[in-house]
Amino acid sequence: MRIAIDAMGGDRGSAVTVEGALLAAKEWNDVEIVLVGDESQIASHMPAGSKPGNVTVHHTADIIAADDEPVRAVRRKKDASMVVAGRMVKEGAAAAMISAGNTGALMATGLLIVGRIDGIERPALAPMLPTMDGSGVLALDLGANMDASADNLLQYAIMGSIFRNKVHGLAKPRVGLLNVGTEAAKGNELTKAAYPLLERAPIHFVGNVEARDLLHGSCDVLVCEGFAGNILLKAMEGTAGAVFSALKTEFTRSFMSKLAAAVLKPGLSAFKKKMDYSEHGAAPLLGINGLVLKSHGSSDANAIKNAVRQARIAIENRLVEAISTETSGKRDG
Repeated sequence: MRIAIDAMGGDRGSAVTVEGALLAAKEWNDVEIVLVGDESQIASHMPAGSKPGNVTVHHTADIIAADDEPVRAVRRKKDASMVVAGRMVKEGAAAAMISAGNTGALMATGLLIVGRIDGIERPALAPMLPTMDGSGVLALDLGANMDASADNLLQYAIMGSIFRNKVHGLAKPRVGLLNVGTEAAKGNELTKAAYPLLERAPIHFVGNVEARDLLHGSCDVLVCEGFAGNILLKAMEGTAGAVFSALKTEFTRSFMSKLAAAVLKPGLSAFKKKMDYSEHGAAPLLGINGLVLKSHGSSDANAIKNAVRQARIAIENRLVEAISTETSGKRDG
């Protein structure tokens, strides 16, 4: 299987992306990785003799920057690394693409270059959020679309359930609807309209879920519109960062606190790893007619490697085909 990686995206530069790609290539010899980007830059991050035989480079002369207007950039920068990777998926030259670049541009690449699955109105960005039990929750949509209809939320629920089944092996994923209370009558007009649709859907719907219960593993798939979902994501990221920063300050305040930190370090390190987004790799754009994965902008090499692992599993389990078949069945029915 061939996976295209946008080597020029991400906040940390191409060196980290290349490192992660090399780690993945050495881990899985059944994967061919195509690094898409400036050939000279990519080569500079590969010491002589370090490139595995299952890694190739596809040279491109342009990049999409973080501050580029997404749709304009995708339409005008036809030789940008992200656009070329998307075109490879569209044309069947790659089974998947991964990028840590501009999120809006990647969404535009998915829509304008790769295209939507027939019947899916709005694709969704679906990252894994950490939970205390380590199993995580797939949340969608977390920012691809700021608005959504009840039918959109229904499609998110079905796609999310299929993803957790095909990629994570959950036989009966629990699907929850993000809301301000657990009662069926709670919420705004959108959630009230979506609730009965989810009840009748071919999924294991467990009802409304409050944000405060999310970290305790109250569901396997969380459904929401992109506005609320992105606020939830940013609040969780900010809280986690503040907590770890405060702990570091307290544990370095005095000699005694440093001793306490030494004792607690193994447990704290394990907890931090459990909360680390990089362990999950990347967020798929579900509803795109090809496998498109968005890595976090600040991804390290381990996150890129895990993104390849996630793409590999999704390809093996024919995730895109399963979503297409399920949504087609729903339309025909």
